Amino acid sequence: MTRLALALTLTAAAACAAPETFTTSAGALQLTPIQHASLMIQAGGKVLYVDPAQGSYDGLPQADYILLTDIHGDHLSPGVLAKLKKAGTVTVAPKAVAATVAGAKVLSNGEKTTIGPFQVEAVPMYNLTRGPSAGQLYHDKGRGNGYIVTYGGKRFYFSGDTEAIPEMKALRNIDVAFVCMNLPYTMTPQEAAEAVRAFHPAIVYPYHYMGSDLNAFAKALDGSGVEVRLRNWYAN
Repeated sequence: MTRLALALTLTAAAACAAPETFTTSAGALQLTPIQHASLMIQAGGKVLYVDPAQGSYDGLPQADYILLTDIHGDHLSPGVLAKLKKAGTVTVAPKAVAATVAGAKVLSNGEKTTIGPFQVEAVPMYNLTRGPSAGQLYHDKGRGNGYIVTYGGKRFYFSGDTEAIPEMKALRNIDVAFVCMNLPYTMTPQEAAEAVRAFHPAIVYPYHYMGSDLNAFAKALDGSGVEVRLRNWYAN
Protein backbone atom coordinates (compact mmCIF):
# COMPACT_ATOMS: atom_id res chain seq x y z
CA MET A 1 0.00 0.00 0.00
CA THR A 2 1.33 3.42 -0.93
CA ARG A 3 1.60 6.28 1.57
CA LEU A 4 -1.29 8.07 -0.16
CA ALA A 5 -3.48 4.96 -0.10
CA LEU A 6 -2.66 4.40 3.57
CA ALA A 7 -3.60 7.97 4.42
CA LEU A 8 -6.89 7.73 2.52
CA THR A 9 -7.76 4.41 4.13
CA LEU A 10 -7.11 5.73 7.62
CA THR A 11 -9.04 8.95 7.02
CA ALA A 12 -12.08 6.95 5.98
CA ALA A 13 -12.26 5.25 9.39
CA ALA A 14 -13.17 7.54 12.27
CA ALA A 15 -11.78 6.47 15.61
CA CYS A 16 -11.39 7.92 19.06
CA ALA A 17 -10.51 5.46 21.81
CA ALA A 18 -11.26 5.98 25.48
CA PRO A 19 -8.88 8.46 27.13
CA GLU A 20 -6.00 7.35 29.35
CA THR A 21 -5.41 9.33 32.56
CA PHE A 22 -2.01 9.74 34.23
CA THR A 23 -1.19 11.25 37.61
CA THR A 24 1.57 13.86 37.69
CA SER A 25 2.90 16.35 40.21
CA ALA A 26 1.06 19.11 38.32
CA GLY A 27 -2.26 17.26 38.29
CA ALA A 28 -3.91 14.81 35.95
CA LEU A 29 -2.92 14.46 32.31
CA GLN A 30 -5.49 12.92 29.97
CA LEU A 31 -4.33 11.38 26.71
CA THR A 32 -6.83 10.38 24.04
CA PRO A 33 -5.81 8.08 21.15
CA ILE A 34 -7.50 9.29 17.97
CA GLN A 35 -6.17 7.11 15.16
CA HIS A 36 -2.88 5.64 13.90
CA ALA A 37 -0.26 8.22 15.06
CA SER A 38 -2.75 10.92 16.05
CA LEU A 39 -3.56 11.71 19.67
CA MET A 40 -4.68 14.49 22.00
CA ILE A 41 -3.25 15.51 25.37
CA GLN A 42 -5.22 17.60 27.87
CA ALA A 43 -3.46 18.93 30.97
CA GLY A 44 -3.21 22.17 32.91
CA GLY A 45 -6.23 23.53 31.08
CA LYS A 46 -4.44 23.23 27.72
CA VAL A 47 -4.89 21.01 24.67
CA LEU A 48 -1.92 19.55 22.77
CA TYR A 49 -2.21 17.38 19.66
CA VAL A 50 0.49 15.10 18.29
CA ASP A 51 0.30 14.47 14.53
CA PRO A 52 -3.37 15.39 14.09
CA ALA A 53 -3.98 13.85 10.68
CA GLN A 54 -6.08 10.68 10.86
CA GLY A 55 -9.49 9.91 12.32
CA SER A 56 -12.38 12.18 13.25
CA TYR A 57 -11.96 15.47 15.13
CA ASP A 58 -15.66 16.21 15.36
CA GLY A 59 -16.47 17.42 18.87
CA LEU A 60 -12.82 17.68 19.92
CA PRO A 61 -11.44 21.01 21.19
CA GLN A 62 -9.21 23.26 19.14
CA ALA A 63 -5.50 23.16 19.82
CA ASP A 64 -3.39 25.32 22.06
CA TYR A 65 -0.33 23.42 20.82
CA ILE A 66 0.43 21.00 17.98
CA LEU A 67 3.48 18.75 17.55
CA LEU A 68 4.22 17.39 14.07
CA THR A 69 6.75 14.64 13.39
CA ASP A 70 7.04 14.21 9.62
CA ILE A 71 5.96 15.24 6.13
CA HIS A 72 3.94 12.11 5.28
CA GLY A 73 0.16 12.30 5.00
CA ASP A 74 -0.54 10.01 7.92
CA HIS A 75 1.18 12.59 10.17
CA LEU A 76 0.49 15.88 8.43
CA SER A 77 -2.92 17.00 7.15
CA PRO A 78 -3.38 20.66 6.18
CA GLY A 79 -7.15 20.26 6.38
CA VAL A 80 -7.07 18.92 9.93
CA LEU A 81 -4.59 21.59 11.00
CA ALA A 82 -6.90 24.29 9.66
CA LYS A 83 -9.80 22.80 11.62
CA LEU A 84 -7.90 22.58 14.90
CA LYS A 85 -5.97 25.85 14.83
CA LYS A 86 -7.24 28.98 16.56
CA ALA A 87 -5.74 32.36 17.27
CA GLY A 88 -2.58 31.75 19.27
CA THR A 89 -2.11 28.05 18.46
CA VAL A 90 1.60 27.17 18.59
CA THR A 91 2.79 24.52 16.13
CA VAL A 92 6.16 22.82 16.60
CA ALA A 93 7.74 20.84 13.76
CA PRO A 94 11.04 19.84 12.16
CA LYS A 95 12.32 22.07 9.37
CA ALA A 96 11.01 19.87 6.55
CA VAL A 97 7.48 20.06 7.97
CA ALA A 98 7.65 23.71 9.01
CA ALA A 99 8.44 24.63 5.41
CA THR A 100 4.85 23.64 4.53
CA VAL A 101 3.07 24.87 7.68
CA ALA A 102 2.79 28.62 8.01
CA GLY A 103 4.07 30.01 11.30
CA ALA A 104 5.39 26.73 12.65
CA LYS A 105 8.24 26.89 15.17
CA VAL A 106 11.22 24.82 13.99
CA LEU A 107 12.65 22.30 16.44
CA SER A 108 15.46 20.02 15.33
CA ASN A 109 16.70 16.74 16.77
CA GLY A 110 18.29 17.40 20.17
CA GLU A 111 16.62 20.77 20.70
CA LYS A 112 14.17 21.63 23.48
CA THR A 113 11.44 24.18 23.98
CA THR A 114 8.66 25.02 26.43
CA ILE A 115 5.09 25.53 25.26
CA GLY A 116 2.76 26.50 28.07
CA PRO A 117 2.92 23.83 30.79
CA PHE A 118 4.75 21.33 28.55
CA GLN A 119 8.48 20.86 28.05
CA VAL A 120 9.20 19.40 24.62
CA GLU A 121 12.38 17.72 23.40
CA ALA A 122 12.84 16.68 19.76
CA VAL A 123 14.60 13.32 19.36
CA PRO A 124 15.70 11.41 16.25
CA MET A 125 13.41 9.16 14.22
CA TYR A 126 14.59 7.52 11.03
CA ASN A 127 15.06 4.30 9.08
CA LEU A 128 18.21 2.27 9.32
CA THR A 129 17.65 0.01 6.31
CA ARG A 130 14.07 0.18 5.01
CA GLY A 131 13.14 2.28 2.03
CA PRO A 132 11.18 2.37 -1.23
CA SER A 133 14.17 1.37 -3.35
CA ALA A 134 17.88 0.64 -3.14
CA GLY A 135 19.79 3.54 -1.66
CA GLN A 136 16.67 5.30 -0.40
CA LEU A 137 15.03 5.33 3.03
CA TYR A 138 11.43 6.06 3.96
CA HIS A 139 12.61 8.41 6.69
CA ASP A 140 16.02 10.06 6.43
CA LYS A 141 17.98 10.83 9.57
CA GLY A 142 17.39 14.39 10.75
CA ARG A 143 14.26 15.04 8.67
CA GLY A 144 11.66 14.13 11.28
CA ASN A 145 11.23 14.37 15.03
CA GLY A 146 10.14 12.02 17.72
CA TYR A 147 9.19 13.90 20.88
CA ILE A 148 9.56 13.64 24.64
CA VAL A 149 6.85 15.69 26.32
CA THR A 150 7.27 16.38 30.05
CA TYR A 151 4.41 17.51 32.23
CA GLY A 152 4.42 17.53 36.03
CA GLY A 153 7.65 15.56 36.10
CA LYS A 154 6.28 12.72 33.96
CA ARG A 155 7.99 12.01 30.64
CA PHE A 156 5.97 10.84 27.61
CA TYR A 157 7.81 9.61 24.51
CA PHE A 158 6.27 9.56 21.03
CA SER A 159 8.50 7.70 18.60
CA GLY A 160 7.22 8.99 15.28
CA ASP A 161 8.20 6.80 12.31
CA THR A 162 11.43 5.01 13.10
CA GLU A 163 13.28 1.75 13.28
CA ALA A 164 15.02 0.56 16.46
CA ILE A 165 17.70 3.24 16.23
CA PRO A 166 20.55 3.65 18.73
CA GLU A 167 19.11 6.97 19.94
CA MET A 168 15.86 5.27 20.91
CA LYS A 169 17.66 2.49 22.75
CA ALA A 170 19.68 5.11 24.65
CA LEU A 171 16.62 6.93 26.04
CA ARG A 172 16.31 6.98 29.82
CA ASN A 173 13.72 7.85 32.44
CA ILE A 174 10.71 7.50 30.15
CA ASP A 175 7.49 6.99 32.07
CA VAL A 176 5.14 6.35 29.15
CA ALA A 177 6.19 5.43 25.60
CA PHE A 178 4.21 5.32 22.37
CA VAL A 179 6.17 3.18 19.93
CA CYS A 180 5.48 2.62 16.23
CA MET A 181 5.57 -0.68 14.37
CA ASN A 182 4.41 -1.43 10.83
CA LEU A 183 6.00 -2.71 7.67
CA PRO A 184 7.44 -1.69 5.36
CA TYR A 185 7.73 1.84 6.78
CA THR A 186 9.07 1.37 10.32
CA MET A 187 9.83 -1.92 12.09
CA THR A 188 8.48 -5.27 13.21
CA PRO A 189 6.86 -5.81 16.62
CA GLN A 190 9.90 -7.84 17.66
CA GLU A 191 12.29 -5.03 16.71
CA ALA A 192 10.13 -2.53 18.56
CA ALA A 193 10.17 -4.75 21.63
CA GLU A 194 13.96 -5.00 21.46
CA ALA A 195 14.22 -1.22 21.57
CA VAL A 196 11.71 -0.99 24.41
CA ARG A 197 13.67 -3.51 26.45
CA ALA A 198 16.74 -1.31 26.00
CA PHE A 199 15.25 2.00 27.19
CA HIS A 200 12.77 0.36 29.57
CA PRO A 201 9.85 2.76 30.00
CA ALA A 202 7.44 2.06 32.85
CA ILE A 203 4.53 1.76 30.39
CA VAL A 204 4.46 1.24 26.63
CA TYR A 205 1.65 1.58 24.12
CA PRO A 206 2.05 0.36 20.55
CA TYR A 207 0.70 2.96 18.11
CA HIS A 208 1.08 3.50 14.35
CA TYR A 209 0.79 -0.29 14.14
CA MET A 210 -1.56 -0.90 11.20
CA GLY A 211 -1.30 -4.56 10.19
CA SER A 212 1.13 -5.51 12.98
CA ASP A 213 0.78 -8.39 15.45
CA LEU A 214 0.45 -6.68 18.83
CA ASN A 215 0.44 -10.00 20.64
CA ALA A 216 3.92 -10.69 19.25
CA PHE A 217 5.03 -7.32 20.64
CA ALA A 218 3.55 -8.05 24.06
CA LYS A 219 4.99 -11.56 24.15
CA ALA A 220 8.48 -10.26 23.28
CA LEU A 221 8.29 -8.06 26.40
CA ASP A 222 7.24 -10.83 28.77
CA GLY A 223 9.40 -10.70 31.89
CA SER A 224 10.88 -7.30 31.03
CA GLY A 225 9.07 -5.42 33.78
CA VAL A 226 7.60 -3.03 31.20
CA GLU A 227 3.82 -2.72 31.36
CA VAL A 228 2.37 -3.22 27.87
CA ARG A 229 -0.98 -1.55 27.21
CA LEU A 230 -2.77 -2.55 24.01
CA ARG A 231 -5.46 -0.18 22.71
CA ASN A 232 -7.50 -0.12 19.50
CA TRP A 233 -6.31 2.84 17.42
CA TYR A 234 -8.37 1.71 14.39
CA ALA A 235 -11.91 1.36 15.72
CA ASN A 236 -14.65 2.11 13.17
